Amino acid sequence: MAKVNPIELQKHLKGVDYPASKQDLIKTAEKHGADDKIRSVLEQLPDEQFDTPTDVNQAIGKME
Repeated sequence: MAKVNPIELQKHLKGVDYPASKQDLIKTAEKHGADDKIRSVLEQLPDEQFDTPTDVNQAIGKME
């Protein structure tokens, strides 16, 4: 899986109201112009609620 820069990822998730679902993250990232790589990584996240940006980064770290 392609590595995603956590800082770049969080730029695309700016404004997310946590807790957030996987779909909330994808919609926000698309609104902020996320590229295919970032969208692909977000789509592979488990279908669960994420309480903080750190939770999102940790879930992605477990996939890589």
